[in-house]
Amino acid sequence: MKDTVEALNPQPGKKPTKVNRRNYEAYRRALLRVIPEKAEGVEYSKLVDLVVAKLPHAVAEATKPKWWVTTVKLDLEARGLIERVPGVTPQRLRKL
Repeated sequence: MKDTVEALNPQPGKKPTKVNRRNYEAYRRALLRVIPEKAEGVEYSKLVDLVVAKLPHAVAEATKPKWWVTTVKLDLEARGLIERVPGVTPQRLRKL
C-alpha cells in the first residue's frame, strides 16, 4: 500500500494534493464522525475543534489540524460524501 493518497479538490482545474495516507485516514474518519446528515449540517468554523477531539492525540500533535481539516473536507466534497448546505452563510456542511 502506498504511503500517500491524492486528496481531490471539488474546484474544476485544481490538481489533487498528495498527502500522508495515515493522517488522511485519521482526519477522514474524524470528519465523517462529526459532520451530520441533518439538513442544517455543522458550521465549518467549528470543524477543527470537533475533529481534533476525535483524533488520536499523537496525530493532532504532529499535524496542522486546520490545514488537514480543510484539505480532507475538500476531498470529501469532491468525492460526493459531504456537501455545503446551499444558500447558508457562514458555510455549513452535511453528509450526503
